[in-house]
Amino acid sequence: MRTTDLPTGTVTFVFTDIEGSTQLLKRLGKRYGKVMAEHRKILRTAARAHGGEEVDNQGDSFLFAFPRAEEAAAAAIDGQHALAAQKWPTGSSLRVRMGIHTAEPTVSDEGYYGLGVHRAARIMAAAHGGQVLVSLAASSVLEDAELQGGTLHDLGEHWLKDLDRPERIYQLNVAGLKSAFPPPRAAQRPAPPGEPATGEVADELLERSDHMSKLADSLAAIAGTARGQLVLVSGEAGVGKTALLRRFCDEHGGSARILWGACDPLFTPRPLGPLLDVAEASGGELADVVQEGGNPHAVASALMHELGSRATTVLVLDDVQWADEATLDVVGLVGRRVDGVPALVVLGYRDDELDRAHPLRMVLGALATGPAVSRLEIAPLSRDAVVKLAEPHGVDADELFGTTAGNPFFVTEALAAGEGELPRTVRDAVLSRSARLSPPAAALVDAVAIAPPSVELWLLEALAGDAVDQLDECLTSGMLTHGPSGVAFRHELARRAVEESLSPNRRLLLHQKALEALTDPPTGAPDLERLSHHADAAQDGPAVLRFAPAAAARAAAVGAHREAAEQYARALQYADSLTLLERAELLAHRSHECYLTDQPDEAMDALRRAVECHRELGDTRKEGDSLRRLGNILWCPGRTAEARETAQEALTVLEQLPPGRELAMTYATMASLHKDRDDSDGAVEWGTRAFELAERLDDTETLIHALNTIGTTELLAGTPGGLEKLERSLELGKRADSAEGVGRAFIHLVWAGTRLRSYELADRYLDQGLAHLTERGLDLWRLYLLAFRARIELDRGRWSEAVDSAGLVLQKRCISTFPRIVAFVVLGLVRARRGEPDAQSPLDDALALATPTQELPRIAPVAAARAEVAWLAGDREGVRVATEDAFRLALRQGVAWPIGELAYWRWRAGLESEAPSGAAEPYAVQIAGDWARAAELWTEIGCPYEAALALADADDEGAIRRALDELQLLGAQAAAEIVARRLRERGAREVAT
Repeated sequence: MRTTDLPTGTVTFVFTDIEGSTQLLKRLGKRYGKVMAEHRKILRTAARAHGGEEVDNQGDSFLFAFPRAEEAAAAAIDGQHALAAQKWPTGSSLRVRMGIHTAEPTVSDEGYYGLGVHRAARIMAAAHGGQVLVSLAASSVLEDAELQGGTLHDLGEHWLKDLDRPERIYQLNVAGLKSAFPPPRAAQRPAPPGEPATGEVADELLERSDHMSKLADSLAAIAGTARGQLVLVSGEAGVGKTALLRRFCDEHGGSARILWGACDPLFTPRPLGPLLDVAEASGGELADVVQEGGNPHAVASALMHELGSRATTVLVLDDVQWADEATLDVVGLVGRRVDGVPALVVLGYRDDELDRAHPLRMVLGALATGPAVSRLEIAPLSRDAVVKLAEPHGVDADELFGTTAGNPFFVTEALAAGEGELPRTVRDAVLSRSARLSPPAAALVDAVAIAPPSVELWLLEALAGDAVDQLDECLTSGMLTHGPSGVAFRHELARRAVEESLSPNRRLLLHQKALEALTDPPTGAPDLERLSHHADAAQDGPAVLRFAPAAAARAAAVGAHREAAEQYARALQYADSLTLLERAELLAHRSHECYLTDQPDEAMDALRRAVECHRELGDTRKEGDSLRRLGNILWCPGRTAEARETAQEALTVLEQLPPGRELAMTYATMASLHKDRDDSDGAVEWGTRAFELAERLDDTETLIHALNTIGTTELLAGTPGGLEKLERSLELGKRADSAEGVGRAFIHLVWAGTRLRSYELADRYLDQGLAHLTERGLDLWRLYLLAFRARIELDRGRWSEAVDSAGLVLQKRCISTFPRIVAFVVLGLVRARRGEPDAQSPLDDALALATPTQELPRIAPVAAARAEVAWLAGDREGVRVATEDAFRLALRQGVAWPIGELAYWRWRAGLESEAPSGAAEPYAVQIAGDWARAAELWTEIGCPYEAALALADADDEGAIRRALDELQLLGAQAAAEIVARRLRERGAREVAT
């Protein structure tokens, strides 16, 4: 859907959401996907039938937009009827709640934004499954409409979350369906405002004194202890975060050094954008590293040195919801170490622009629990504050509050429009203010609007010519402000309002002028990101093809891979003029950057298009190589069958040609795919073919790859020489500076140590590997090591550390499901062992990722974890269901540790009476009844939880009590209760739990 398809003007929104979707997923398991697909089909059909446009779909939630309220209500009625009539699987009981609200939102490139969308979501959140709630605004239209099969019922006023006044809510009763529901899910009434403070009255920030005090207290504590703090300042767009932080910096600039950086609202953010401003102000090492395009780890290190070089510093990074990936990496690194420097680091961001998958949300999740981290949430103004602001202007304060919902920017812009007329939208308020400017001044404002975030004076002159003489008029009017970086709007919303008001021809002309001027700036090198932005907006294809790939390469070099992917996508929009070969190269680059940023569908689409280009060119060798790369990417998200089919297709294509490096690497890929299935014979056979061909061709990269796979396979199988081969592949990778070769070697060395419970091997390479990969910004491979570290910490009884490591994996999505499966398993097991709630959810997530792969290394740990959770709950049947398929697969493939672990839990549930052939020794001896030897082996390996469970099988009360003590020391509440119960059943006294 394009944003040009969305209704504009007065729009009615319908938000929908499945009530209890998590529990539904648990009940349905694999059937959940089919139920979700049918649910989506029903709602989309109902919306389309009444002229609705699908705006967004997140998980089990929808947002639809309709030109008319009657159409929205009709779609809701039809949707509820169809949902009620659908025959859902037994146990599903699918109930959808809906909210309807009419508003006048603003449309951006990303869809709608504004308070209307926010209010519609809050109304939906107040509903119960099967219920349709309607706002006052929508009901005022529907009251006069003829609703077929529906009537409105007034539910009265209710407080909704994040809204500063109660909302009158109506229920849309659907004929023939349930109409009796509990009261709406209301929020608590907000506490009355303590004291005034973000509109300004007599230079006072209304309703912000508490926030200022908290920031001041943090700064004072840093000055006294030299231990830094991170403060997360959040609020909706226009709530006054920037005004608050500017005022705080102004008031404390005499006692602390102030460094300020702001993120750009460009289509594609500039890598390290806010840190460019900081580096320019600080100079020194930081400026050198940033100017040289250092990776995020180098930038973070230089920034930490800079923050530690002065007594006290306030560092503000504002609007980080627009931050590029490299900046977010720096923020994450600095945030975790901020207490080591005497600095107050403040991040300002719009929380209403963060969806569940927003990269910033993941970074914040990782930082939020740190001891040096605090939050400041900035709420809109209360009605009393709006009354105070409105009083000098003689406007209706209640109407002003109702229209703006207390958003300070909306309020101040509406008041600035003056003349006793209250604009209905912020856009109207901004344009009303702009209309009072002289034509040259208005032209100047237009020019500033198309070049965010600010415009240098030389560029402004190039864009607006003689109109630049009217800059004083624009500054005096309050529309624009002037700072060190140039001229800018006081607020991004105002800039958007002006930009969207420009005619297409006017906007195109201004972007063309900006492109021409920025191509040859008076000082410094051309800014590739800005040039790419303006070339795209100017629809200048040749310029986009000149600057976007260069900007992408620069972004990738500093670790901003998401921005690099977007720049390549921008270039590909204009690729029709390129040769097929040039287009294929762009597609390959786009695919690689998408691969690194967890965009598998986009990565695979780009490679498929590259394959078509090579086929059309008749370049069979590159066609086969692209297919081989596609097979690699397909494996990562768990599409293993497709990965093998595609690799086989690559093999078929390349074997028609004289042997080359592409064929050698395809052999290596086939070996790796067999290794990942625990097919040792196939892995060694294909790996040997790859190794021999690579030696003949002097192909170092393939030789490293093949040696790695053969070594890993032999090490896991217990074949002598496997470890030496794997270690040799690491050394060759380092010598060849092969990112993939080194990354795979560290991953497989630590994975083998983890899987074989050979923790000395894992220890030898874990920290070394993390340091190497972190230094080079190879985050994709680093996440594997963090996941394995989490598993090792779990096995060794360091459960809090394990949870922290798993959290680091899950804070950043990666294309491969493998590390996420490991992390989810760790979280689920720690929760279950501690007796904490919701142990099942992460294991459900792990199962959903692992099951489609049919690969034992992904499936077995999930099955064992689910079996343990079932055993702890006394659920024998749950153990059987969790292990049945995985146990058969492990026996068929003959892999010792999965056989042993799965057999062990089945034995504990009474499903097995003896250890199967090939089971790992600690499990085998315990199943055989030798609890003492099992406990001894587990202690030697370094697994205290397993050792305690072995002791608990003793016939000796003293041994059982030692097991109980060990479990209680670990915090294993669930197992401790089982052991304590056994002691009591034996007649023991004074058993503590």
